[in-house]
Amino acid sequence: MRLNCKQKLFRFMLIKVFSAALYGIEAFPIVIEVNIDKGIGYHLVGLPDKAVSESSYRISAALENNGFRMPGKKIIINMAPADLRKEGSAYDLPIAMGILSASGQIHTEKLNHYMMLGELSLDGSLQPIKGALPIAIKAKEEGFKGIIIPKSNQNEAAIVKGLEVYGMENIVDVINFLEDKAPFEPAQLDMEKIFFEELNRFEHDFADVKGQETVKRALEIAAAGGHNVLLIGPPGSGKTMLSKRIPGILPPMTLEEALETTKIHSVAGTLKSSGGIITQRPFRSPHHTISDVALVGGGTYPQPGEISLAHNGVLFLDELPEFKRSVLEVMRQPLEEREVTISRAKFTVTYPASFMLIASMNPSPSGYFNDPDSPLRSSPAEMQRYMSKISGPLLDRIDMHIEVEAVPFDKLSDQRVSESSADIRKRVIRARKIQTERFKNEEKVHYNAQMGSKLIRKYCQIDDASLALLKNAMEKLNLSARAYDRILKVARTIADLDQKENIETPHIAEAIQYRSLDRESWF
Repeated sequence: MRLNCKQKLFRFMLIKVFSAALYGIEAFPIVIEVNIDKGIGYHLVGLPDKAVSESSYRISAALENNGFRMPGKKIIINMAPADLRKEGSAYDLPIAMGILSASGQIHTEKLNHYMMLGELSLDGSLQPIKGALPIAIKAKEEGFKGIIIPKSNQNEAAIVKGLEVYGMENIVDVINFLEDKAPFEPAQLDMEKIFFEELNRFEHDFADVKGQETVKRALEIAAAGGHNVLLIGPPGSGKTMLSKRIPGILPPMTLEEALETTKIHSVAGTLKSSGGIITQRPFRSPHHTISDVALVGGGTYPQPGEISLAHNGVLFLDELPEFKRSVLEVMRQPLEEREVTISRAKFTVTYPASFMLIASMNPSPSGYFNDPDSPLRSSPAEMQRYMSKISGPLLDRIDMHIEVEAVPFDKLSDQRVSESSADIRKRVIRARKIQTERFKNEEKVHYNAQMGSKLIRKYCQIDDASLALLKNAMEKLNLSARAYDRILKVARTIADLDQKENIETPHIAEAIQYRSLDRESWF
């Protein structure tokens, strides 16, 4: 079938440029079709949001300021698939390239081989985008040769091997690359070097902590088994200081964990300006005024919340009773399932949320419950009201309650250096290896804190002497029933640290100490 001149002209005017959209921490390919025909107008279709709809103003100014022009014709832009909502300003670059190519201002065969994204400033420079890493992963999966993105995002995208990543400063660089007018080298990232350099680099070290040997021992156990912890102590006893040092004793992240963590922070736009992969476990410490949406994620266009930004790391909630009860309650499902699902009318997204919860609180409203030297003392009734802000189901998900006492002067003035985080971490890694081998055939279970009732019965069997001790402790100390499983899991971790195959009586005895809030005598 022969085409007439008008049909040939129409085919020449239709251009396709490839981009991507983010849903959760995954990317989906987007095809931007640009058609220029007779008439006047600018029509953008395919469920764009306000930021995308405003792209015509940014694109027009960027083109004019760099020697190009917006065609004075009828421009129709379709963003397919049309049933997926497109949000953000990252589509400026692919739309601009489509307009230039469709109007004959640039000539290139590369548009079919590269995925591109970038927000345009009015002078044509490219601004950072969110989600460069998951978009790069999707580009490789879809068989694209490479990806064109802003310069500031190139390091995080360069994590993906087998994909050419070109970080560009401005729209002129992109045009020169597409038309082969200047040489450009794809970004390179030495993953092994980055991991090696960051392996034992800690911002906070346990060597700086004076005293608190009992608490440090408890936190070592918590890190070894991935147990959630509640620190209870008066103001100034070092609860926050100790909590900040926990990421330094957790096992180093694997490449898989680092990639998943980086994807979440990439989507949230919280990566450092230098980009690259996250190699240190996150430590998130939201203020107690945080909303439930900010904590678990959500919004009109759902974004990861603090619990997802803490994925594979630590979520620290200081002054736990000061948080709104409704905020704390929304954590119950993520703590159990280690992911959070956000549902909207037209779509549902799921964010990973496997974190170690470290919470702290004063023992009473005044902070000095049962302290004979303090003039500020709280009555049992005030203490009961204070503690009632934390629900029983939430406490059920916290394995260890650790009492933190104020450090005496002789400990503070001691010039001896405490044990370093690196030394503690070696023992934690050794215990985690034991757990990895133990649970190698168990689905979605990697360390002791993740054991359910079935696995506790299988891997936490104790002898008659230990059983008698546990029974006596529950009766004498008035421990609640929920303490039983927690004690066994913590005892299993203590045994792993001691490299013991079976849980022994001393392990049970030590684990009992870490359930202070289950004692009725506490109130």
